[in-house]
Amino acid sequence: MCGIAGFARFSGVSDQTPDQLRAMIGQLHHRGPDGAGFYSDAVVGLAHARLSIIDLAGGAQPIHNEDQTLQVIFNGEIFNYVELREELIAQGHRFYTHSDTEVIVHLYEQHGEGFVNRLNGQFAIALWDAPRRKLLLYRDRVGIAPLFYTLDGDRLVFASEVKAILPALAAKPRVNLQALDQLMTFWAPLSPNTLFENVFELSPGCMAVFDAGGLRVSRYWDWQFPLTRNDYDGRDADTLAQQLRELLVDATRIRLRSDVPVGAYLSGGLDSSVLVAMIHHFSDARLRTFSIGFDEASLDESDFQQMMIRQVGAHHSRIQCSEADVAEHFYQTIWHTENPVLRTAPVPMRLLSGLVRSQDYKVVLTGEGSDEVLGGYDIFKETKIRQFWAVNRDSSFRPALLKKLYPYLDVSPGRAQSYLREFFGANLDEPELLYFSHTPRWSTTARIKDFFADEVKTHLQDNAIELLANSLPADASGWHAFNRAQYIEAKTLMGGYLLSSQGDRMLMANSVEGRFPFLDHRVIEFANRLPPKLKMKGLNEKYLLKKAMGEFLPPEIVNRHKQPYRAPDIPAFFSDKTPEYVETLLGEDALRRAGLFDPKRVQMLVKKIRAGRAIGAKDNMALVGILSTQVWHHQFMQ
Repeated sequence: MCGIAGFARFSGVSDQTPDQLRAMIGQLHHRGPDGAGFYSDAVVGLAHARLSIIDLAGGAQPIHNEDQTLQVIFNGEIFNYVELREELIAQGHRFYTHSDTEVIVHLYEQHGEGFVNRLNGQFAIALWDAPRRKLLLYRDRVGIAPLFYTLDGDRLVFASEVKAILPALAAKPRVNLQALDQLMTFWAPLSPNTLFENVFELSPGCMAVFDAGGLRVSRYWDWQFPLTRNDYDGRDADTLAQQLRELLVDATRIRLRSDVPVGAYLSGGLDSSVLVAMIHHFSDARLRTFSIGFDEASLDESDFQQMMIRQVGAHHSRIQCSEADVAEHFYQTIWHTENPVLRTAPVPMRLLSGLVRSQDYKVVLTGEGSDEVLGGYDIFKETKIRQFWAVNRDSSFRPALLKKLYPYLDVSPGRAQSYLREFFGANLDEPELLYFSHTPRWSTTARIKDFFADEVKTHLQDNAIELLANSLPADASGWHAFNRAQYIEAKTLMGGYLLSSQGDRMLMANSVEGRFPFLDHRVIEFANRLPPKLKMKGLNEKYLLKKAMGEFLPPEIVNRHKQPYRAPDIPAFFSDKTPEYVETLLGEDALRRAGLFDPKRVQMLVKKIRAGRAIGAKDNMALVGILSTQVWHHQFMQ
């Protein structure tokens, strides 16, 4: 992964200068510390910050075609570049580097704008076609590589991170209150919105063309699911498990292509263990693993990590994260996320990528995406139980299955029924809702908005959930409820938070590239045709993945109850000494200056926390959400 930035204007370019390009790309040094490259002409300016992974000596960007009429800058990796290169050479194209980037210009020459469909990778691409006088932007199918843009008058400005766009703008940024409302519902703004007014992300699976006629954005790929029973893959489970294994092995194998060493994250859960097992059993790569541990026993998975390390004999490095570490690094973490967050979980991930880089590794494979693609989240189990409950809403037995799903819930027997109905009973009388699966989570998260300042509430004209419902594909109503839940999860939490705030941004903060075999588009397209019962059999999540790879794993890992990745929240900031920035930004003066939250309500929350009465997800999310928003506002708006 690298950093890209640039601009284009077709009606006069007097204010576009090389200094502006250097200022923009200078904000992305952490994404590409190994070098910078530039291209400019009368219309466009392109800049690239390089993290050298492939063709270390000759892969500097921008990269051009034979007659230098096409120029490309690119963040990411094209994993099938070896095969594409051979094909293009056979068709008469001449290469001057051994980089994966160069296949982009020649593929474009050969196939035009649709070349992106030939790529297997994670990418944000800016391609300048001088003869046709158009700038093309592309983002990978699931949104691993970030790409943002704004129209500043008649000029398009784009970059890998918003902080690189800001130096090119004449006016200071403003808060997008609708996007903040969406973040406080879905954990991230709805794509293409961002927290910066009039700055947008290029949505996953989309491309944009900018020319003298203006900007046009279109979608070239999306998640698709069967509409009828006959559309599902009807082969037997053994055959499908074997094909899943073959696809995952190949997705992993091509993601090990690199001119620098490649490591892997090992959390101790099923997905990272499957990934490590595939590297060990199906490749010649040296197995190097990295993990994080926590002082709090309920958060720590070290025993399972060690179990897997012993089985495969990995060379392993581990970092321990304390509450004090979270508090110390939270402020700078928000500079990298460029978004408020509702959990402190990104902070340990940033510390982990720092460990990777300190061991002279630039690339790690990670198991992200398996839950969304193969049906692993508890929210999918909740949906099955809630759909079952909705058939007989007066049943006492049916909601009790949720207690089985969460045996660690500390709820007294006398209160259990009312608690389950209160928390999971949202929209129980409307099981046909397209977003039925997510209403309990969203209603819990949205309670943070009780802390909004009255002025903010008056400006929130659009209902976040209605906007999401209206953005779903036309075919979604015909999908199985399980598949709808998968789609929503992929488009909200995964795309907007897990791959961004907790993924790319925490990796690239330390100049480390993450690669995601479970998000290979071939794996997704195969999995999307699987019958839901092969993803979750009863309440046994990722059934087919376990069938495909279970023999290579310790049974304790295959059979363990899924443990969500979490980090210390409230205790990190209020257990011992409260950091000065927390005291300042949650103070009444700072809250009034930002104008986003009601100071009295926030002070009541802080008082509750200091008294030791803050409990549960609501208080934790409120504290972290308000604090991170205040940090974000202080860094980017003030």
